[in-house]
This record gives sequence, structure tokens and C-alpha cells, in this order.
Amino acid sequence: MSLRLRLTLLYSVFMGGILVVFGLTVYALVNIILLNQVDTQLAGVAREIVRATTVDSTGELSLVSLPQLDMASSAYVQVWDHDGTLIMASPSIGALDTPLNPAGLYSGETMYEDSYLNGAHLRVLNVPLWLRNRIIGTLQVGTSLAVADATRTSLLSIMTLIAVVAVALVMWGSWVVLGRALAPLQTIADTVDQINKADDLSRRIPMHTGVRDDVAELVISVNQTLERLESLFTSQQRFLADVSHELRTPLTVIKGNVDLIRKFKEADEDLLNSIDQEAGRLNRLVSGLLMLAQAESGRLPLNFSRVELDLLLTEVFTETRVLAGNKVRVHLNQIDEAIVKGDRDRLKQVFLNLVANAIQYTPQGGEIFLSLSRLGEQARIIVRDTGPGIPAEDLPYIFDRFYRAEKSRTRSMASGFGLGLSITKWIVEQHGGQIRVESKEGEGTTFVIWMNVVK
Repeated sequence: MSLRLRLTLLYSVFMGGILVVFGLTVYALVNIILLNQVDTQLAGVAREIVRATTVDSTGELSLVSLPQLDMASSAYVQVWDHDGTLIMASPSIGALDTPLNPAGLYSGETMYEDSYLNGAHLRVLNVPLWLRNRIIGTLQVGTSLAVADATRTSLLSIMTLIAVVAVALVMWGSWVVLGRALAPLQTIADTVDQINKADDLSRRIPMHTGVRDDVAELVISVNQTLERLESLFTSQQRFLADVSHELRTPLTVIKGNVDLIRKFKEADEDLLNSIDQEAGRLNRLVSGLLMLAQAESGRLPLNFSRVELDLLLTEVFTETRVLAGNKVRVHLNQIDEAIVKGDRDRLKQVFLNLVANAIQYTPQGGEIFLSLSRLGEQARIIVRDTGPGIPAEDLPYIFDRFYRAEKSRTRSMASGFGLGLSITKWIVEQHGGQIRVESKEGEGTTFVIWMNVVK
């Protein structure tokens, strides 16, 4: 069952329920009003008859004549003595000698009751006649309820007809209105179905000009989701292509060297070194991919504690001077005391990645400068080199995985085949920090890290 049909039925049932409640209320009120009018008239007749009723010297009822009443023609009157003998009856009652309400004749109470007599529906007022402390007779005044019954039947028929017509109109109106309101949802469903069939995430749901309602907001949200999915799908495709390329290169070198060893049946030292280097590249690639996968899935643990950045940066400076050898000179310009809350091993990995990357791309005789300064409640770490710099068009993408550029700094062995800077950025952000890069071709590159210090 479609949503449109379900909502139409729901609205129709709801409207029908309201009409039923309203109709029953009106029917009950009309019934009460009609009965009150009849009861009032019966009470008036009874009062007039009681006034005209006398008692003789023996204590028996004596009724000279019925009073002149407006409803004498439609009222049925009977006066019974205490023995159940009919003393007086109105002319309109004819030869009827049975009580209008047999159950109330000996009840001794004043009461209104419906009675069915010879197929006629009557409303009967039963009034006991008292003399001192004893009942000497009973007065029964009745009238036909044929008009009231006809009125109630007509009212019920009219209200039933109105309810049926109203529900039908509600169903039709709901069906039309919901059809227009839910049309964009059908468009969404059709577009998504086309995307699934064609595997084309570039499709978008068309926006209808008009009011910016909830459905329009849904269309916008779905289009944004499709854009996000397209971007992720494209990134995944590019990522798989890059991984395939990066794996193919060292595997090709290893296979070629193994073939040479088999051909000459001799393990040359250069061949073994080449195999070892390429195996190392593969190991770093797999390790980097595993780390990023764990990071994105939330399964990469970070052991936070108090870390003295000045001591950590000094340690990195000492190790990277050995790594730089005679190629470049590494300087420690400034170092302030600063303590942050973080994972010491991961922060060391960040600094080593940046310095090793700088060493890789800084030409012979170049320089690398490290500094740590505390500015208010933040620590600023700077890694600057005098290398060739990064082209402006490549600068926004250097933290992307496997980003390819002729001078991309992510292509170094030290950085892990385009994963080093991605990992670096993730670690810094997980510590609540920020990493920025500034570079101009021919003027070197500067990485700046900002982190919050603790007391």
C-alpha cells in the first residue's frame, strides 16, 4: 500500500470518526430536547387534571370533567382508583381499558417512561394521587412519540448522508492534495532508482520552484548526500588506483631482481639491497594504510598524557641531525617550555614526518629550521626548509592521500608514499590542534602546528 493511499485512508478515518462523534452528540441533544418538550407538556396536562380532580365524602375519586387543554386532542388521559378500576379516560383514548403504562400503575412513584401499546410508541407520565398518607388512585397521561421518532429517524438519515458525502469529499481532496504534495518524493524515488540502475552518482533530483517546504529541504539534503557519495566514490576509485600503482612499482622491481638472481644464479649485493629497499617501501605503505584505516574506524588508540614539547622537539632535532648527515643542516632556533596533553609517540611521529620530508626535498647544502614558542595558551611548532617549495596549485591538496604532483612532498620515501602528511594531519587534529602550510616555489616551505597547552 502506497504512502499516498495510507495517508488518504488515515485522514478519511479520522474525519469519519469526528463526524460520528459529532453526529452522536447532535442526535443525543435533539433526543433530549424532544423528550423534554414532551415531558413538559405531559406535566402541564397532569397539573390541570390534578386541580380538577375531587374526592367525595367516602374518600373516593370524583372527576367532574377534563379541563380544556391545548393538547387535549393528542394527549391520552387515564385515571385509575386504588383498586385498578378505570374511573375516567379522555375521549381521544377511545375504548381502551388497559393502562397506558402497566408497570407504573402500582409503582407509587411519579415517573416518565416509554411504553408500547398496540404497536404505538407512547411517552407516559405516571402520577400517584395521594389523600393524606395513602394512595387513592393513579393518573396516567401519555402522548404519541410518532412525530419525535420520525424527527429522529430523519435526522439520523440526514446526518448519515452528510457523513458519507463529507468522508467521500475528504478522501477525494486528500488524494488530490497528497498527490501534489508527495510528487517530489516520487521524483526522489525515481531518481534514486535511476542512480541504482545506471550507477551514476552524478545525477541530481530536480528542484521545483515554489515554497521552501519540508519536501524541498529533503530534496536539498538528498542532493547533498548524493554529492557526498559521489565525492567519496571518486576518492575511493582514485585511492584504489593510487594504491595499485604504488604496489605495482616495488613489486615489479622485486620481481625483476629475483628474475636476475635466478638467471645468473648469483645474489648480487646491489640486487639484494634493491629488494630490501622495495620491501621496506611495501612495508611502510601497508603500515600507513593500516594506520589510516584504524584511525578512520576509531580503532587507533591514543594514549593521552602530559607531554613536554620542548624535550620532545629536542629529541627529534638530535635524531634528524643524524638522518640529515652532510646533505643539509638542521637548526633549532627557539625552544620554549610548553606542556600539552597528547600521545607522545604519535606527536613524535608528526615531527619526524615533517622533518624527514624536508630533508628529502631540500637540496644539498640547504637548511632546515625548527622552533617551539609559547603564545598565550597555545604552543606553535614551526618546521621550515629552504627547498624548492610547492607549486600554488598543489598546495591545497598536499594532505590528501597519494596526491600526485611533480614536486609533491608526499612522494618521498620518508613520508610513506603520500600517506605521511595525511597521517600527520589526522594526528594533529585528534589532539585538538591545527596544521598549516605556506610555500612559494624557489623559497622553501613552512609547516606550522598550533596546539593547546596545559598548566
